Amino acid sequence: MSGDFGPRVTLPAALAALSAHPRLHLHLVGDAPQIETQIDTLDAGNRQRLSITHAPGVLPMDASTRDALRGAQDSSLHSTFKLLAEQRVAGLVSAGSTAALMALGRQRVSMLPGFGRPALCSPIPSEVGSSYMLDLGANVEADSQSLHEFGLLGSALARALDGNEAPRVALLSNGIEASKGNTAMREAARRLESDPSINYVGYIEGSTLYSGHVDVIVCDGLLGNVALKTAEGTAHYAAGALAQSFSRHWWLRLLATAAAPALREIESALSADLHGGAFLLGLDGVVVKSHGASSSVAFGAAVEQAARCIEQDMVLGLARYLDKTLDKQETQSE
Repeated sequence: MSGDFGPRVTLPAALAALSAHPRLHLHLVGDAPQIETQIDTLDAGNRQRLSITHAPGVLPMDASTRDALRGAQDSSLHSTFKLLAEQRVAGLVSAGSTAALMALGRQRVSMLPGFGRPALCSPIPSEVGSSYMLDLGANVEADSQSLHEFGLLGSALARALDGNEAPRVALLSNGIEASKGNTAMREAARRLESDPSINYVGYIEGSTLYSGHVDVIVCDGLLGNVALKTAEGTAHYAAGALAQSFSRHWWLRLLATAAAPALREIESALSADLHGGAFLLGLDGVVVKSHGASSSVAFGAAVEQAARCIEQDMVLGLARYLDKTLDKQETQSE
């Protein structure tokens, strides 16, 4: 039971999800005695849909890739990936270390054919629905080949989950001109533009990130993580600044009462409590990464997100599309 706050956040979230979704079966991995003491409120029907694996070891949140691979084999993350690799569970949700999640994912679960590294991907709100953004932190540095692969994965996800047959793909950069970006971005732009299976539309800037002009936003993990957290922080700051402004005059307080629902809606649209977590795309399995400091609401949203992906056969949909794409690429190169 992972994350900055451990079972006191993740366990209530998991139990709430279990109660809310009658078809959901959960496998909790962590300190079994600690878990057992907190599930006595479950009724008999829900208890039958709950399994527990004892894994008392803990990987620290700052665990490096090496620490994750060589660390405690009885940790909850090691044990959970073992369950996924053995197909005893259909998906995995964790609020633990991103580095550990990625390292163990690559070691324990095979990659989809043709891909080298997984990427963290999450839907972000836009003016006309949502867009998928990747990478959000799994790969702090990414070369042009990885960025091209992220474009393929993002396109496949939009097709698999949304039925979007021609998702618009863009690279996040510091301008829309072809000369912008670093060397890896410019080479990735050439790769994406020359790939007939990708509907590449060029660069996108941070100022239009939430415009809905594109369906898939590709970047390295450093840029993506900073962009997403900056947006979350800006929304929180704007809501607080408006609240302070409204409090200065009685007539503004009246206006604040009317505007409060709209302001809460805008702030929550960028909150982890809404989107829950990020997919670790590229692995042959459903893996959802929840933020380390997730609230119970956010972790519960991540559990529900994983359940939806399983119900929609997300990985199978990804694999089918990617198989067709890679076959076309091989045929054209011959």
